[in-house]
Amino acid sequence: MSSVISEIKKDFIYNLLIKGERIDGRKFDQYREISIERDVIRKAEGSALVKLGSSQVLVGVKMQPGEPFQDSPNRGVIITNAELVPLASPSFEPGPPNEVGIELARLVDRGVRESKAVDLEALCIEPGKKVWIVFIDVHILDDCGNILDAASLGAIAALLCTKVPASRFGLGEDYILPIRDIPIATTAIEFSDVLMFDPGVEEEAIANTKLTVITTTNGDICGMQKSGTGMLNPEQVYRIIDIACEKAKEIREKFLEA
Repeated sequence: MSSVISEIKKDFIYNLLIKGERIDGRKFDQYREISIERDVIRKAEGSALVKLGSSQVLVGVKMQPGEPFQDSPNRGVIITNAELVPLASPSFEPGPPNEVGIELARLVDRGVRESKAVDLEALCIEPGKKVWIVFIDVHILDDCGNILDAASLGAIAALLCTKVPASRFGLGEDYILPIRDIPIATTAIEFSDVLMFDPGVEEEAIANTKLTVITTTNGDICGMQKSGTGMLNPEQVYRIIDIACEKAKEIREKFLEA
């Protein structure tokens, strides 16, 4: 029965695409409504609740002193985890992270790390012995599509309001986490040669392929992630990148830079 319903939905979406429409009435490059609420977890060093349409993602940041990696003795450490709450989607199950959770955590981590969003050298307490460890915990509360973008947005929003808890560990006064950049992830899917940004859950289900582009404040690409069995031609990739830069700039200016 589910496969029949899936085919019906697929045909319905396809017929809309022929007319240049989407199931929720948006333009192909239009994002759903975004809202960000910061400092929603009092016991976290930083936190943010992001709503992207009906998708909801909660991100918390905790910090504590610890040992640095041997190959970077004077740099802080970032550790990112993602939890797919079973109530958020019928496809999420209790237990260890599945492929979706692992992919999501890696994508969020890559955006923060490769953009050099956090000044890790400023988080060195004693070279080779003690640095600050930043834990980024992503919790998917409601998956109504495009949780990758929502999680990435939640991570940088939480980091922007994070305070280093120096006084708790006898290391001086608390201070704001030093942020150098604001990376934004933008996701598009391809179905029947049509590109759609910020896909809803039904659009994701019928997509041939998905491409997420992470860009920095100056428009550089600091991460890309492709999934799905379909292929994208060079023109489609360039178009996704161009629109991703535009959308990231809009989101950054409206929600984060202030």
